[in-house]
Amino acid sequence: MRITEQEVLHVAHLARLSIGGEEAARFRRELGSILEYMDMLSEVDTSGVEPFVCVHEQASATRDDEPAETLPLRLVLAQSPAAGHGAFEVPLVIEEG
Repeated sequence: MRITEQEVLHVAHLARLSIGGEEAARFRRELGSILEYMDMLSEVDTSGVEPFVCVHEQASATRDDEPAETLPLRLVLAQSPAAGHGAFEVPLVIEEG
């Protein structure tokens, strides 16, 4: 698949990138190589290959969610720069209307 310099400039514009003529030509060559490789991959027969979600045998690397003791509220609030009335005090971010 060929990509034009105009398409490179359009994508750069969409990404809010400012690139010059030399850069656009270099990106056109580099993106063209990537797209040619993708075209080559699309020619591979994968009809007998089972789809998979994870290449590792282990399905989940997360631990079980089990209840545990929590820190006492007074210790947690003691680490806060501002606390009062049993809660964190934070600056007002929404004006009252």
